Amino acid sequence: MSIALLGVLTVILVGCSGSDTYRGSWKATDAKGEKFELFFNAKDFTVRNSSGKKEKFEYSQNSVQIENAVSTYGIQLADGRGYQINFPKSDDESMGLIKDENGTPLYVISRKAYLKYEDIFKLN
Repeated sequence: MSIALLGVLTVILVGCSGSDTYRGSWKATDAKGEKFELFFNAKDFTVRNSSGKKEKFEYSQNSVQIENAVSTYGIQLADGRGYQINFPKSDDESMGLIKDENGTPLYVISRKAYLKYEDIFKLN
């Protein structure tokens, strides 16, 4: 019985960690065109602006939604704010969007380059 309880507790604790999909380094651009660098760890992330100033935020992942092969991960910051990390192209998780709780895009993120919103949704 105690082994089963320990197993359930382990699953719950691991479920709060950030997904491997978005862990690591990202180049980010906001709506004004300003450039940032983001780095996601399992339970915190860092935002560095173009002047080098860093801010660190603790978070937990609170949801995963996959619809038509498009992934969206919900995260909640320690201060209560919630965000969505969305990968709108089903075949490419190297670029995406970070949105606020209302679905408003805050950052366009990419593993390789600084992108604009239009770069993700342009027609091929």
